[in-house]
This record gives sequence, structure tokens and C-alpha cells, in this order.
Amino acid sequence: MLKLNRMRLGDQLIHEGMLRPDQLESALSEQARMRDGKRIGEVLVSLHYLTEQQLISALSRQLDCSQIDLTNEPPEIEALTLVPSEFALRNNLVPCRRRENTLFVAMADPQDIVATDDLHLLTGLDIVPMIAPSSDIRRVCEQHYMSRMIQGVQEAERTIEDEESLDVADLQKMAREELVIQMVNLIINQAIQDRASDIHVEPFEKELRVRYRVDGVLHEVSAPPRRYHAALISRIKILSDLNIAERRLPQDGRMKIRSAGRSIDLRISTVPTVFGESCVMRILDKQTAMMGLPDLGMTHEMFVHFRRLIQEPHGIILVTGPTGSGKTTTLYAALNEIYSIEKKIITVEDPVEYQLNGVNQIQVQPQIGLTFANGLRSIVRQDPDVIMVGEIRDQETAEIAIQAALTGHLVFSTLHTNDAAGAVSRLLDMGAEPYLVASSLIGVVAQRLVRLNCPRCKKPYEEKPEVLREVGIEPGDTEGNMMMHGEGCPECRGMGFRGRSGIYEMLTVDEPIRGMITRRDPATIIKQHVIRTQNMATMMQDGRDRALRGLTTIQEVLRVCQREDFSG
Repeated sequence: MLKLNRMRLGDQLIHEGMLRPDQLESALSEQARMRDGKRIGEVLVSLHYLTEQQLISALSRQLDCSQIDLTNEPPEIEALTLVPSEFALRNNLVPCRRRENTLFVAMADPQDIVATDDLHLLTGLDIVPMIAPSSDIRRVCEQHYMSRMIQGVQEAERTIEDEESLDVADLQKMAREELVIQMVNLIINQAIQDRASDIHVEPFEKELRVRYRVDGVLHEVSAPPRRYHAALISRIKILSDLNIAERRLPQDGRMKIRSAGRSIDLRISTVPTVFGESCVMRILDKQTAMMGLPDLGMTHEMFVHFRRLIQEPHGIILVTGPTGSGKTTTLYAALNEIYSIEKKIITVEDPVEYQLNGVNQIQVQPQIGLTFANGLRSIVRQDPDVIMVGEIRDQETAEIAIQAALTGHLVFSTLHTNDAAGAVSRLLDMGAEPYLVASSLIGVVAQRLVRLNCPRCKKPYEEKPEVLREVGIEPGDTEGNMMMHGEGCPECRGMGFRGRSGIYEMLTVDEPIRGMITRRDPATIIKQHVIRTQNMATMMQDGRDRALRGLTTIQEVLRVCQREDFSG
């Protein structure tokens, strides 16, 4: 049993000279603002007041708990076999060694009494927790459990030569084999631990590839042998109520799982390819996706401006950007900000990704005639105050949204355009009347997501002059700024980035812009006017400022932003 030091961690760190009182106060304020339930130690590390190793050492002293270096003391195989992979990944722990009736376990949180009690019941052994960095535990779990899983698959007797010859009974039997069940569970749990947004299972001629999309970029992970592709896909289809006998047509489904005490939805999509069915699982974690407006990463000036805009009684507010740029997250944050018991809010979405408390949400179902346009037409009869349309895709939806705004409703929606000014041209191209767009549109926010430098391994660096010039910076103009980049570490899987933040540009429709819309002026003219009269910072400029503050890199900004002409 751990002996908890009476002194709280923050007070202990101050007493030991590792932390200043003002830093602790700042960290406590940040912890109170956060919505993800982080412990104070994690907040101190994220603010760079402590390194992860300093935190581990301090916790070891506070809890009177031994540390373990998993790099130099790898777990023993006998100990690993005692604990299922799912349990280890879910509780962020790894069994290290067994000595008679005692099991020594590396844990990110040695105070997790529920996990240690469950482990005692599972193994029948006395549990001795040892503390280790969370990133090290995850890395060891992935390496050892996935390699053991693949070895078990390779040693299995069953060999599948021709997927096309399998009938439904074969597929059902394979999908219920213990090895296949463990394999699917491990792939999903590992993806959740890695903060992945999507899991890609792709068959090729001689191999099966599994990739996770983390912070918008795909990373390949260990995968089972090719011959187990049919069993894997069948298991996923059964969990998401899809037809396992249909392998020639695309299918879409959903499943719900619990991981680390929270409910997580997965959207499933399968499509037939030359070498079999390819499957993508979209991970929808409500806790990570439901962000407050202050958490989006807007500058203070834009945050104040946007919050004032969403308080307007009527009009259309659009959020634009490509797929995966965080548009839905921004809209949900706006709805949460303005929600009150006095307002009725209705959404029509495809699909409904997250359930919002107090909001009436409608799922589009084109197969029965429930389209965006039909749903929106019915919503207006429900006497709402605020309406959110997942996406304006056609003239009919655009016209109904405009009429809703003109009759006293506040309408939120999204468009696929490259910048804020482009939203005007897109609506006009759909066939909306210019005078109606000018009368109803009140603001447009364009956004992209950039990866943030890993706080654990980021270091100062000097960018090449030609790269600086691409974002409008002359090499001598960076004085007083500290540009940083991540060198790569186990915490960020060697990528140098961990987490993402939005970069934005915002257009507010004023009288001159209404005249431009009515005259059908090009988007470039409107953009130049907004930059000149509203001091709008473009997404490129917003990203550039973040790079100069060390939050991301110039290369990352260039990866997601359209090049601009800075010659003028």
C-alpha cells in the first residue's frame, strides 16, 4: 500500500525548490479552466514548469513509490502473460516482473486503487505499483502486446488461401475466434491511447496495413498477417451491425465501446478494393471533441469578436475549410457558448457526431427523403431560436437557410472553401440571389488545424531564409522571437508534434461588403477590402505568428495554408 505524504504535490515542489509559488498559482488556474480532468502534475509539465522526469521523481518521493526505467528494465515475458492487453492499455499500466506471490507493475498513476484492486482479482497476486512515465508505458505496451499478438497469429494453424471462397458461416466462425477478438480490441484500444482520430485497415496483395491518423497525419503500426484480413473485417462488421455476407458494396455503420471509463463512438466505413474490403473507423471521443470556445486557439481579439457575433439575434454565420479542419468542433463550441434554457436550438447533421445536452439534433437520412433541405424546412416550423445545418451543399439548402435567417433565426453552417471571402462566391455559384446573401450573411470564419510542437522535446532552431520568405518574413525580422521545433521523442512517437490547434481568419459582413456581394465582386476584391478596413489577419499570418511564438513550425503552417503573395 502506498504511503501518501501529507504535503500536497505543489507544496512539496515549492518546498524542494523545484517550483515557484506564482508558477503553482498559474498552473492551478489553468487546471480549473481545463475540461479534461488533468492532474496538477500533468498541467505543470504541459506549462513547461517541470520536465516529465522531474514530475515522476517528485511523485515517487511524495507517494513513497519506486521508479522504474522501462527502457533499461524491460518487462519479463512471464509477467506480461499474466495481464490481458486490453486491461493494460485501458489502465495505462504494464506488468514488469513476478516474484513468488507478488507482481510488480509500472503505472502512470500509482494511486489508481480501482486498477490495482482489479489487477489483484485478475491475477490473484499482491500488487506493488511502481511509477513510470505514461509515454514509456504506452510504448512498451504497444511493442510487447502487439508483437505477442502477431506472433500468436503467425503460429495459428488456420490458414486462409482465398477470401472469395469463404461463406457466411466461415466468416461468422472466424470473427468469433478468441485470437481475432483480441486482435480487434487491441487495434482499437491502442488507437484510443495514441489519440488517433481514424483507424485505417487496408488490404494489399501481400500484406495487411493498419494505420492511425494522429494529429491529422497517418502513421503505420504493427499489423497481423494478410491472411487474417477477412476475419478482422468480419469482426468489425459484426460489432457495427453490418452485413458480413456483402463484400461487393460499400457499407456504413456505428459501434459504441467503453475505454478508460468513458464512452466512445466509432463510425465504420467499408469499401471494396481490388484486394478485398478496406475499412476506416472514425473515433468519436466526446470528451476530447467537446471544446469550449476559449479552447479553440483563437487570438484574444478574434475570440472577443467571434463571441460577440454569435450573440446576434439573426443572420447566417459560416465556418469554412476542408474536411478534417475542425469546423464541426467550432460550431459545437459556439452552440455551447450561447446555449441557455431560454433558447431552442435545433441541428440537422450528417452524421450526428456528438450529442449536445439541451440541443435537438436531427440525423440526415437521404434514403427516406430526410435531406438537409427537407430537415431544415421542417426545423423552421419548430419555432427555434438557433439552427445549425451541418453543411450547405446545394441551392435548395442555401435558399432555405437564407430565408430562415431573414425571418429572425440565427443560422450556423459550414462550407468547403479555401478562405473566408470564398464563402460568398460559393453561395452565389450555388444559385443564391446576391441581394439575399448580402442581407442574411453576417460573418464567416475560415480555419485550418496545425500540429503543435511536442512540449517534451521542442528545441530552438533557425529556419531557412527561403522558407521564412514564403510566409512574408525577412531573415532579420525574427529578432526577439524564439522559433521552436520538436526533435522527436517517445511521447510524440518521434514526430516532433503533439496535439493540434486552429488557425483562423474572420470576415464580418459590413455595408461596403454587402454592396460588393450585390455587385458580385470577386472574392479577391472582398478579401483585400477586409484586410484593409477590418485589419483581418489571414490564416497564413495567424499561423506565422504562432510559429514565431514557438507553438508550431513554419513548415507546418505551409503544409496546411495556401501560399500568399507577400511581395506587396
